[in-house]
Order: sequence, then structure tokens, then C-alpha cells
Amino acid sequence: MPEGDTVWNTARVLQRALAGARLTGSDFRVPQLATTDLTGWTVRESASRGKHLLLRLTAPAEAGGPAAARDWTLHSHLRMDGAWRAYTPGERWAARPAHLIRVVLRSPGAVAVGYHLHELALIPTAEEESLVGHLGPDLLGPDWDPNEAVRRLAAHPDATIGEALLDQRNLAGVGNLYKCELLFLRGISPWTPVHAVPDLPGTVALAQRLLAANRGRWTQSTTGSLQRGQTSYVYGRRAQPCRRCGTAVRREEQGERVTYWCPTCQPERLAG
Repeated sequence: MPEGDTVWNTARVLQRALAGARLTGSDFRVPQLATTDLTGWTVRESASRGKHLLLRLTAPAEAGGPAAARDWTLHSHLRMDGAWRAYTPGERWAARPAHLIRVVLRSPGAVAVGYHLHELALIPTAEEESLVGHLGPDLLGPDWDPNEAVRRLAAHPDATIGEALLDQRNLAGVGNLYKCELLFLRGISPWTPVHAVPDLPGTVALAQRLLAANRGRWTQSTTGSLQRGQTSYVYGRRAQPCRRCGTAVRREEQGERVTYWCPTCQPERLAG
């Protein structure tokens, strides 16, 4: 499932494939952009903001208007199942059903295909904040501010830390895998109220380190091992023995997601 590091990696794939290129064609397969043609547009850069992808483009001069008005952003969100793939012209695309394709961008040197993308929109770059301005500090972004992330988390003292970490308005980039692994490493029950979390700044700092450690690779690991079945402490390991104490790892719904934790290593704290 895409988390902040996966989206960061995806942005870099598109950056290498398309940045600086003049598009030779586009094919949008969503109703709101079905008639949009980006042929002749230039890709300036590809960037990520939390779990959001921002492909920034410039319309050709013949489009008219001031230069700033020709700057546009193609925004997409991967959510649980979205993906971008880059191919060389003529290369066979991944074996995915064609009905999952939402957009195809062609350039002289690459073809970028977006599968099962969500919230696909083309907006003036000057209006990006209307889509991502609500997000908290990006764990992998140049705006990363741990103090601001702590402040936002602490502003909801009665929320459970498990749900607070997934709220992208607090800090952008943590998904369910990192939530579970982070709380295990800190010895915190996912149901602990934010106000009862010991050393909230330390928890935030570790979250950033975990995502940063996986930046640039597709296999996500919090254990230090890249071997299959050895990459996580508790995530995806229901009923398996805790790597630290041997207690069976538990899995339970929390809000709209499931959480994994060790009841021995992560005792619940009800008071701060």
C-alpha cells in the first residue's frame, strides 16, 4: 500500500522519465478530463506532498496569456491501490487490466501510465494549496517541521495515537504500516490517548527516520532486513510471535483501518 516513501519514490520515477520533456500526447480516461489534450506541454517537475503526487507542467506559448498563467499541476492521489509506471516507447506495459488506466502521458523518451489513480485533477499551479494546503508537515519534504507536527498532534489530546498518526493534517506521509511499526518500536499501545504518549517529540522524530530510511527503495523495512517475511515487527504478522517477547501479535480494527500490536510490549496508557 502506498505510504509517504512510496509516493516519494514514484515522484522520482516520473521526474527521471518526464522532467524537461515536451509531451507528444496524452490520454485521459476519467470523465472530468476526457477532452483534455496536453500535447505540446512541457513537464517542469514531479513532486510529492505526503501521499499526493504533483506533476507540474507548462502550457505552450501559443496558448497565450502571461507565463505564470500557463503553469499547471496534474494532481493525483494513490490511496490504497493507485500507481504510476514509466516505460520506454514500445516497451510492453505491466499486465494490468486496461480499465484501471486513468491517464497516459507520452514524450519522446518515455510513456507514463497512471493506474487506478484517485482525485485526478488539472489545476493552475498557483492553486495547489487548495488541494494540499490542509496537510501537516511532510515527513520527506523540504518543509518538514517536527515541532509543528508535535503541535498538531498535541492539539487533539483525546484522540488515540494510532488514529492521530494517520491523520494527514497532523503530519503527512505516515500510513498504516509505519503507524504500527512506529508504535511497536516506541512501546506504545495504538489506543493510548495522545496526551498520554510519553515523549511525543521522540515519536515524531522516529516516524521521520523510518520513512527516510526507506526512501529510494521499494521494499519497506523497519527491521533492517530486506528478506521476505523479515521486514516488519508487527505489521501483517497477526498471531505470529512478537520478535521481542514471543507474545502473539494481535490485529484489530481501529477507526477505518486495522492495527497490529504486541499487547505485552505495548501496554495501554490511560493517563498522562
